[in-house]
Amino acid sequence: MSYEFLFTSLIVVLLPGAGVIYTVSTGLFEGWRASIAAAFGCTAGIVPHLVVSSLGLSTLLHTSALAFQVIRLVGAAYLLFLAWTMWRETGSLQFSAEQVKNRKLGAVVWKAILVNLLNPKLSVFFLSFLPLFIVPSSSSPIRQFLELSAVFMLMTLGIFILYGLFAHAVSRYLIRSTLWRVWLQRGFAVIFAGLGAKLVFSES
Repeated sequence: MSYEFLFTSLIVVLLPGAGVIYTVSTGLFEGWRASIAAAFGCTAGIVPHLVVSSLGLSTLLHTSALAFQVIRLVGAAYLLFLAWTMWRETGSLQFSAEQVKNRKLGAVVWKAILVNLLNPKLSVFFLSFLPLFIVPSSSSPIRQFLELSAVFMLMTLGIFILYGLFAHAVSRYLIRSTLWRVWLQRGFAVIFAGLGAKLVFSES
């Protein structure tokens, strides 16, 4: 496994996409347990894309405009739904220890899975990214593909957990007042709406 792969993967994971934004917002507004659940969910949402890529099915998404557009529009609609939900719940989230303890983490995981699952560009990305680091003379390229995928997923999980825990750590300083909490929630709602719009209007 090359240092180039590890460095490139780190850069890709660190870039603020929908998964990062969801994990950070969860850490800010729903506590550290929920942020870890979000990190696991976002990582789990990568698995179907890796499976699709390993089977070569992402070629279908790349060549079939209809299939790609349908999945992209569904993903965009989900991001817009998250934006609407966060805007609607502005100021209603509480931060008591008891509520964080009793929070339904399964719902957080499921939302996080959908964030990455409904992004068809991930399949195309893995089809074009991971093969760059597979040794052509390898006796088992599939095994090497799976090994690289596992490393990428572990890196994603670790970085996302750090993002979420950091967001939770600074939340006490950012959301002491109701006004700050309202504007932060609205800010993240706008970001999700922007990501959804970008997914709709991007050409590929």
